Amino acid sequence: MQNKHIKYLLTLLEPFSVLYSTVMEVRNFLFDKGIFKEIKVNAKVISVGNLTVGGSGKTPLVIYITKLLKKNGIKVGVLSRGYERESKGFKLVSDGEKILLPVNQSGDEIIQVASECKVPAAVSEKRVPGARKLISKTSVKTIVLDDAFQHRWIARDLNILIFDQRFLIKKGSIEHRTLPLGKMRESFSAIERADLIVINRKFNLKRELPENFRKLVKNKKLFYGNYKSSGLIDVKNGQLYSLSEFEGQKSLVVCGIARPFSFLKILEDNDIDIKNRMLFKDHKEYTDKEIQQIRKKFYDTNSYSVITTEKDYVKLKSFAKELDDIDIFYLKIDMEIDHKETFNNIILGIIN
Repeated sequence: MQNKHIKYLLTLLEPFSVLYSTVMEVRNFLFDKGIFKEIKVNAKVISVGNLTVGGSGKTPLVIYITKLLKKNGIKVGVLSRGYERESKGFKLVSDGEKILLPVNQSGDEIIQVASECKVPAAVSEKRVPGARKLISKTSVKTIVLDDAFQHRWIARDLNILIFDQRFLIKKGSIEHRTLPLGKMRESFSAIERADLIVINRKFNLKRELPENFRKLVKNKKLFYGNYKSSGLIDVKNGQLYSLSEFEGQKSLVVCGIARPFSFLKILEDNDIDIKNRMLFKDHKEYTDKEIQQIRKKFYDTNSYSVITTEKDYVKLKSFAKELDDIDIFYLKIDMEIDHKETFNNIILGIIN
């Protein structure tokens, strides 16, 4: 009976998926023909985006690129849409030294980037006026656009696409269809617009990519990325602990991210007991209700600690008082790039 219901739902969504694809194709055609104009701003622009809904690793890659540029003396800022924030319009999130907005007004990812990179950062639904305001307020010379592959109004000097390897190797998956049937914002043919491709294998081994995908990227600069975990950070004092120190301990895992498989896998691979878990939707906005649920689950399961992601920590720290009797740690991960010297030279070559 369940399969019958799923088939009915897929049949129902099929025409909407076709309509969505058609709209995107027409829109891209108008940009490709110059009928819709891409607008340049007075800064170098590097865009990091994907073709899927969530979970590819854009934020760690944005952090990697931003830190690389900053380390090389480039005055860089980050601009994001600010997904699921409660504010609208342009908002300066960080001046490069301090965070200026609470997470509900800015979105979780931009807070994470600004906190870690210590660079100017802003959110704006409209990237062109947003970029111009960021430039005028902070005098940045380079902007890293977070999640802007589909936002074609702003011209960019480098267009980067990132894919989750695990998503790509799902042959014949319904997820490879466009929204709302699948998880694709655009079809794979949109790869043509990318200058550089990153395949994020996260904590997994490198796998052979499907033949149809290899054909699409054969003339592109292709790199593999992966995650490296430096350990777990105590949110109360910032102290870093190795994963081995949590071996065998029962923890309550709390996260609200897309595709938490890799996060759970690295904990499990390090023999951390993760049977007790609370998995929320991506970009979960925590309220008093969820905090009380976390507290109840923590004590009911006699857990040693709460382990979460850095993106979730950004939001949970707003409830420091309510959670002050619970030890909370977040997994610190960094993006690593295979053949990073070549990759870095491409990024820096755009600026020079």
